[in-house]
Amino acid sequence: MAKSSVDSIRAFNRYYTHIIGLLDKGYLETGYSLTEARILFEISIAEKKDTSEIIDTMLIDKGYLSRVLKKFEKDQLITRSKSPKDARASQIKLTKKGITELNLLNALTDSKIEELLKNLTREDVNKLVLHMNSIVKILDK
Repeated sequence: MAKSSVDSIRAFNRYYTHIIGLLDKGYLETGYSLTEARILFEISIAEKKDTSEIIDTMLIDKGYLSRVLKKFEKDQLITRSKSPKDARASQIKLTKKGITELNLLNALTDSKIEELLKNLTREDVNKLVLHMNSIVKILDK
């Protein structure tokens, strides 16, 4: 692969992570990191989620996930129960407070994206979405 292609992709990654605030101290000026917000999202996808499924989906370290889940339990965002699939794993479920926090994160994310797109024409937004979908299709091959 040409060095210029690698350099261009890296430059885009730095640009994009900056404009959407992925490297900010608190994701979207909240007390959560991006990884923590993503874990909340992953838990919300199913009524109950096995810790092993989160590890597999996010390719996250088991120890790190355990620390995040302990923080979530302390903050009363989740409840844990034994997994019927794997005695070594837990099932995680969002509490009402966890759902509220996730909804807040989703609203902040939507607002951030709307702010990013507000000065673009509809045509430019459509092009942007098309190209983003193209990136996913190309990289998923």
